[in-house]
Amino acid sequence: MQAVNNKCFIVWSNDLDNRLDPYYHKKEFTEIINKIKKGEFKTKEIGELSELVKNGSTPKASLKCFTENDGILFIRNTDLKENVIRYSSAKKIKKAFEKNLKGLLLKKGDVLISMAGTIGVSAIYNIDDLATINQNITLIRFNKEINPHYATIWLNTYYFKKLIDRVATIATIKYVNNEVIKKLPIPVPPLAVQNKIVELMQSAYDKKTDKEQRAKNILNSIDDYILGGLDIKIKDIKNKNCFCINSKDVESKRLDPKGYLDTPQAIIKAIKKSEYKAKILSELLETSIAGEWGKDATLENNKGYSLIKVLRNTNFDNQGNLNFNNVAERFIENRKLAKVELKTGDILIEKSGGSPIQPVGRVALIENLNDRFTFSNFLQCFRVRKECLPEYLFCFLKALYGLNYMEYLQNQTTGIKNLIMEEYLSIPVPLPPIDKQRKLANEFKNRLENANKLKIEAKSEVEKAKQEVKKMILGK
Repeated sequence: MQAVNNKCFIVWSNDLDNRLDPYYHKKEFTEIINKIKKGEFKTKEIGELSELVKNGSTPKASLKCFTENDGILFIRNTDLKENVIRYSSAKKIKKAFEKNLKGLLLKKGDVLISMAGTIGVSAIYNIDDLATINQNITLIRFNKEINPHYATIWLNTYYFKKLIDRVATIATIKYVNNEVIKKLPIPVPPLAVQNKIVELMQSAYDKKTDKEQRAKNILNSIDDYILGGLDIKIKDIKNKNCFCINSKDVESKRLDPKGYLDTPQAIIKAIKKSEYKAKILSELLETSIAGEWGKDATLENNKGYSLIKVLRNTNFDNQGNLNFNNVAERFIENRKLAKVELKTGDILIEKSGGSPIQPVGRVALIENLNDRFTFSNFLQCFRVRKECLPEYLFCFLKALYGLNYMEYLQNQTTGIKNLIMEEYLSIPVPLPPIDKQRKLANEFKNRLENANKLKIEAKSEVEKAKQEVKKMILGK
């Protein structure tokens, strides 16, 4: 195959391999195949190295076989991540149905690979519990010529994922059948080399896990540090399902019971007992600005508009970080731009969105801007008065979110959760001296940076090991 450019190329008729779709014959795929063939070791097809290649099935709903209690693990493709099976998220099938699953019960050492949706994600089944799989997972039970852990490492390589993507069919989602999987190649080094590769990758994954756990511990410590520094002590309180409240306490306020539960009331009481005098959030703000989504970037009649990057909920994470790698560009009216263009020190609040398991109210601080940005109508921007450092207010609001307080300050309409801004702006904020505010904010920043550094290092451990494995299997 000779490429003319990325979208136009020539394929010799004897190279068509019974496939006429152009994507299958792209140059990048043939280059990968040639690289594998020229590698250090002989390759074989997966089918030649397997005792069993079989996908699972989902029991009919009418059988009512699922249970919340002890049962047979039912692993779905959504439970697979690279080199990891999330057993805790798997459903369970009643053990009474075990006899119906004899041909689909997993054995320790079985390799699982996603064959629908996000195809090619692979992990090894490494526990002794009874388990089965759904129809979107293929089980590969390799023979003794292959260490299944090595096989999983190969299946998760860039090269194999490109090849499985090549042969996938697309209806509503990408899909690969078992006969196609059987024909895909796998290099077969001596078992001693396979075992060395497994040890190398396992060491990398262990280091990754260790650094991720250390990062998690640091992140978990941040909110406690902020609250502790403000002398805010939150007791573990369980909400009552049935309670009474005085009518004067709900006068001219919301009528739903959520805001009057024990937990949100206890959080506010604890804040007010802080050694530092509190002010209402709205009193600390110079201004509160609603976002602007603007017009699509394809707008032709854009006179009086400017094309600006617009931050959205998708640019937030739960630790106060903003991701600037995937920012939408929209046309914003120039007459509105002066008001909504972000400045260093601005605080962004997620006021609409959320998810079934995540309340709205995530918060982010704008720092070190290197471009022009605005924010969408699902966000709100706070600009803070001089008596309060924006860095301090940000970390306090973030700590409050960590207490799940925003769960009690939201309502839901048309499937979208909305922050009750009136109540949010009524939150009491302890106001220590500026030096104390700065100390808390600096420690927050240091811990967040250390955690992010560990996350990057954790990812790097695996990437370095993958490059080493690539050299061992395919050469330089």
